[in-house]
Amino acid sequence: MPSTSTDLPGVAELLTAAVAAVGGTERPGQVAMAEAVAKAVRTGDHLAVQAGTGTGKSLAYLVPALRHAVEREATVVVSTATIALQRQLIDRDLPRLEKALEKPLGRKPTFAILKGRRNYLCLNKLDSGMQDEPDDAALFDPFAVSALGREVTRLREWVSDTETGDRDELVPGVSEHAWRQVSVSSRECLGVSRCPIGTDCFAEKGRAKAGRADLIVTNHALLAIDALQGFQVLPEHDLVIVDEAHDLVDRVTSAATAELTSAAIAAAARRAGRICDQELADRLLEAGDGFTLILEDMPAGRMDVLPTPLAGALSVVRDAAYACLSGLGPDQRTSDVEVATARKLAQSQLDEVHDTAVRLLRAFETDDAHRRDVVWRTGDSGSGPPRPPALKAAPLAVSGLLRERLFGQHTTVLTSATLTLGGTFDTMARSWGLPAEQGESAKVEGAATDKAIEAPKWTGLDVGSPFDHARSGILYTAKHLPPPGRDGLPPSYLDELAELMEAAGGRTLGLFSSMRAAKQATEALRKRTDLPILCQGEDSTALLVRKFSEDTATCLFGTLSLWQGVDVPGPSLQLVVVDRIPFPRPDDPLASARQRAVEARGGNGFLSVAATHAALLLAQGTGRLLRSTEDRGVVAILDPRIATARYGGFLRASLPGYWATSDAEVVRAALRRLDAAN
Repeated sequence: MPSTSTDLPGVAELLTAAVAAVGGTERPGQVAMAEAVAKAVRTGDHLAVQAGTGTGKSLAYLVPALRHAVEREATVVVSTATIALQRQLIDRDLPRLEKALEKPLGRKPTFAILKGRRNYLCLNKLDSGMQDEPDDAALFDPFAVSALGREVTRLREWVSDTETGDRDELVPGVSEHAWRQVSVSSRECLGVSRCPIGTDCFAEKGRAKAGRADLIVTNHALLAIDALQGFQVLPEHDLVIVDEAHDLVDRVTSAATAELTSAAIAAAARRAGRICDQELADRLLEAGDGFTLILEDMPAGRMDVLPTPLAGALSVVRDAAYACLSGLGPDQRTSDVEVATARKLAQSQLDEVHDTAVRLLRAFETDDAHRRDVVWRTGDSGSGPPRPPALKAAPLAVSGLLRERLFGQHTTVLTSATLTLGGTFDTMARSWGLPAEQGESAKVEGAATDKAIEAPKWTGLDVGSPFDHARSGILYTAKHLPPPGRDGLPPSYLDELAELMEAAGGRTLGLFSSMRAAKQATEALRKRTDLPILCQGEDSTALLVRKFSEDTATCLFGTLSLWQGVDVPGPSLQLVVVDRIPFPRPDDPLASARQRAVEARGGNGFLSVAATHAALLLAQGTGRLLRSTEDRGVVAILDPRIATARYGGFLRASLPGYWATSDAEVVRAALRRLDAAN
């Protein structure tokens, strides 16, 4: 029988018990956030909470979420962007809360982790031997074939040891190609009722456990798939908490992106040839060859119009894939598992080829202002072996999808250390599909709803940070330097960086806008200083970060993943240097298309897309500096435009309230004092 609200202690009392259990200290921001989450649960209004590093936001949402789940016998979904946060919740926070809240809640709250089906080993595929086709390169590479065989053998041995079949539990891991040999997508799955090993299925066991849990931890990709699919992926739930919400739009966009390649067409044709008329399969194979010839002759980049030859090739691929699907005939409920599995795998690949070709053709049916997708041809990245070209389609916006399928169906709490860009929640709200805030109440509890009919109601709350940014950090803008150019780092930037590093005695995280710039700085400064310099790509990122954290004299240079993935509290990190404002590349197909779409509707495309992208990354990157209340240091932005350009104020307002200066000697003196103190 469900408990009533009078049976259970309030959120404040539960939070106190939880904080005591984990050996922490209750903070005002944490209490304010927990009360706001509890209020959102009661009212059904959505909530966006900015909670700075060190606030303890995980407990602030987990405590009211678990209380609600136990009280209402409901299920709560917590979605994260990174595996690291998933592991923190599953391995550390939730086991402690389970014990701490058992007595006050009257029973032990339960939790589970749920991932997409592709993350679990498929026993049927492993037993049936229905392996995926090898990559074209592997067909002629004996070493690649033997390496793949060794990995698959290891997976066959692992199956007797694992209880979950979860890929993340396999250490060390295996290649993507090897994992594909033993896993299936939801499209490829036979279904528990038809699969001969359905009762032992790892994915089904994970889903069943999640269905019985009070709280499910998942990722943004599965949350997106649940919204995109015509069937329910996640168990029934009434509350969604999106942690790392600054990454939600990018993760949903990625999940909604389709790709067509010659390899995918050929693989679908080979699958089809095993169970339908070979002539139909050959027709699809020939269509793929024609598509490949045309695609290889086209330049990489965004397509504003669909070239006639490519339109013809896509139409032929679409029709040939449809003919193969028709050739499969109706689904016969055969008892032959191998036949059923082969048919399901072929149908899945044919469906994907057909549906992607249809989507690519339809993308150009409307004008710029009303297009739903952007299409582009990929090109070589410049690093690593060359990759065959692909044609991709991604949604210009996911706000409508989120508004309808997330906010329209569940009470939703979104939280991150970085949600207010330019000082308000407006920008992030629009990207999620929520109405822009009215008034200037972003930093107080209360108010942030649009009165439009049927618009989702929501509240924005900034609970601040336990850090005193003005006393703990300096924001140095080097406005005396020239604007960055296109020919690598100017000599004056390298001079400035070298002087700052020497003053800090190492302890430097260099965040660069490109790998080329990071490597240039590494090579140049290794010749000018005795300080050890590590560069991303020279070893695994995790190992480089560990080396950096263990030696205060060491510096670490890198690009995008370091902007968001470094957590090094203490004296090993006291200087974060940003070489240039991280605007998206002008030739980035998705960003440029989104910017153009905003302008086609009369908006400011640069501010809405490019400046917003830069502000979010700057806030994330500079947030690497202060990771504990004892940390001190400097954020140095070498790009002078943050101090001189009109959009500079928007970017600076997206950063914490550091003490700001443009005086290089003041900054170097402060770094020397910090170095001496350590």
